[in-house]
Amino acid sequence: MGIDFTGGSLFMVLLLFAAGLLCIIKGGDLFVDAASWIAEASGIPKFIIGATVVSFATTMPEMLVSVFAALQGNADIAVGNAVGSVTANVGLIMCVALICMECAMTRRQFGVKAFLLLAAILALFGFTRDGQLSVLESVLILVIFVGFLVESLIAARQEQGSELPAQEECPKIDKKTVLLNIGKFLLGAAGIVLGAQLLIDNGSALARMLGVPDAVIAATMIAIGTSLPELVTTLTAIKKKQASLSVGNIIGANIMDLTLIMPLCAVIQGKPMTVERQGMLLDIPACLIICAAALIPALVQGKFKRWIGYLIGGLYIAYLIIMFTCFGA
Repeated sequence: MGIDFTGGSLFMVLLLFAAGLLCIIKGGDLFVDAASWIAEASGIPKFIIGATVVSFATTMPEMLVSVFAALQGNADIAVGNAVGSVTANVGLIMCVALICMECAMTRRQFGVKAFLLLAAILALFGFTRDGQLSVLESVLILVIFVGFLVESLIAARQEQGSELPAQEECPKIDKKTVLLNIGKFLLGAAGIVLGAQLLIDNGSALARMLGVPDAVIAATMIAIGTSLPELVTTLTAIKKKQASLSVGNIIGANIMDLTLIMPLCAVIQGKPMTVERQGMLLDIPACLIICAAALIPALVQGKFKRWIGYLIGGLYIAYLIIMFTCFGA
């Protein structure tokens, strides 16, 4: 149970919810930077850091929000955040990226990752038709994550091998730098943990005040909020005219969200993860439809065209309308 600092005030709930988002975003930045430095200082090759350490670190905010919510018995927030983040990444962030700039990517670049993402959503869709995700089913989905990790390492290794060989320089290591990065690591981790708890407590309070289910708040405000770092990365990539980098990051982040968050919630609890009516009938099917609408045409055409951005944006708006119309009361 969280501690109520709000006194029942809507303003305070919104303020603490915003503070939770800020803690998660800034804590995530510090955590990623420090984790990358520590790994590099330990002599781990950069291609491994990029494919593993950074990917894990950037998924940490969404993961902790859902894990904490599941452990506190709030399955609606756990599922809504996990699936809603993926839907927001594609229907909102990828939509913005493609409308601003078409993206040419070879099937070799994204074909395997696109297949793994669709496989993860289909597995989640099939496994949760009975209203729960069992521990065994979670382990099977984690196998997809292992496949993604292996593919990322191979791709990163090949990319490194295609570049001119260069001697990797270890970062400067002195007492001050070590203490600074350990401090950033601990402060970032604390910020993510504090932010996750603030989002759960005040997301639930906000749902009660507005008279909507926790799942609606989780799939909208919390999911979009925890996706803000991806939005910033996307806008930066667009500014640098590197749309393919943005799309690749979104696909990779979505695979990790789908194959890690809900399965870990079930495994950590040691019992099936409950998927309520909204998640089973709307959130997961909508995630499948929006992701398929983004990936299948691109796989066929070998390019993410602008019309795909308009399509997935329209589908995301329709998803939100159906959610608030059918489940918002």
